[in-house]
Amino acid sequence: MFVRAYLRASTQEQDAGRTRADLEAFAKDRGLVIAATYLENESGASLNRPELFKLLADCRPGDVLLVEQVDRLSRLNGADWERLKREIAARDVRVVALDLPTSYALLNAGGDEFTARMAQALNSMMLDMLAAIARKDYDDRRRRQAQGIVKAKERGAYRGRPEDSERIEQIGRLLAEGKSWNVVMRLTGASRATVAKAARRLKEAA
Repeated sequence: MFVRAYLRASTQEQDAGRTRADLEAFAKDRGLVIAATYLENESGASLNRPELFKLLADCRPGDVLLVEQVDRLSRLNGADWERLKREIAARDVRVVALDLPTSYALLNAGGDEFTARMAQALNSMMLDMLAAIARKDYDDRRRRQAQGIVKAKERGAYRGRPEDSERIEQIGRLLAEGKSWNVVMRLTGASRATVAKAARRLKEAA
């Protein structure tokens, strides 16, 4: 059994690795070693997360996917969450989250089949609940942000987020050199949406 840590932050400005020490301490307290760590700066509301799927591709049956909180794994809508769960189940990966104590039982490789199945069933139910709560929190925040923008526009106070023109130009140069979107995302840490914006600019300038 390998333990693979997944650390995610929503934006490039946030530190995806901020909780690495917490995950390492959690594993150490249980006599485990984290075999690999996967860091990603992508929205939890999107399935477009290359590092998460690289982690799953690297997994063998029985491996553990360790996260700080369930919302680091998913803020997905219902359909996408089911797709991700099917991928996890197909690879027989155990999801353990620091904010989900019922998942800790999945770290015990021994025990009888009945106990193992009961622990898995309980954990699956709790994962569904916390994933649904994480999605609701995401939707609520988006709605409040949209309402705030409308009010700011009404007051004439909304200016929007300033664009990082240097970064867009850097991405454009890499695309012009023939590098793929995935390579550009790895080199720059940019999201797919930002690469898409740079690609549009490049096409318009051609």
